[in-house]
Amino acid sequence: MAYQNSLAALADPTRRAVFERLADGPQPVGRLARGLPVSRPAVSQHLKVLKEAGLVRDRAEGTRRVYAIDPEGLGALRRYFDQFWDQALAAFAAEAEKDPQPQAGED
Repeated sequence: MAYQNSLAALADPTRRAVFERLADGPQPVGRLARGLPVSRPAVSQHLKVLKEAGLVRDRAEGTRRVYAIDPEGLGALRRYFDQFWDQALAAFAAEAEKDPQPQAGED
């Protein structure tokens, strides 16, 4: 159940903001930290939690680390949410396929 760690990691609003910034593409910690109400070392700690949850990965570029969303971890989270969407669609389809019952006074 990899999605549980992902959900727990994204429960923190600052961590979620860091993760959402990565939607624009890979970024170093310094760029991710700009404009956030926490220090750069705090952003590094949030990235560590996101990495441990499988939501981000990093690579070395010279002396800095560049972070990006990990498609595999995001895929596990998406599969978790997709099951609810699939259930909702199935329920909608079942309701739509029912024979309509005429209302009183309709012909």
